[in-house]
Amino acid sequence: MSALPPCPKCNSEFTYEDGGLCICPECAHEWSAQAVASSEPTEKVYRDSTGTVLQNGDTVTVIKDLKLKGSGGVIKMGTKVKNIRLVDSDHDIDCKIDGFGAMSLKTEFVKKV
Repeated sequence: MSALPPCPKCNSEFTYEDGGLCICPECAHEWSAQAVASSEPTEKVYRDSTGTVLQNGDTVTVIKDLKLKGSGGVIKMGTKVKNIRLVDSDHDIDCKIDGFGAMSLKTEFVKKV
């Protein structure tokens, strides 16, 4: 099978390389093969509610009361969460909160301290 990517215009999988160009035989779209080779996946950037970049090990505070599903508890606004771990899932932060245990939070509900 070809290691070339599908056509960015029509998504055809029948692309081929000619010199330094990738060509789609279905829609005749041409693009640079070097652009394809240099388009490595970039690392996801996690930002808090104010747009500040978050990193593993940061300390954040909760910006609004968060109701917990299942237990009926509430994490109060201003709760400090230390040593966060960023993950690529529906909730971006895995952490431990005193009194609540292991928890997953969304970055939109926290602010970096």
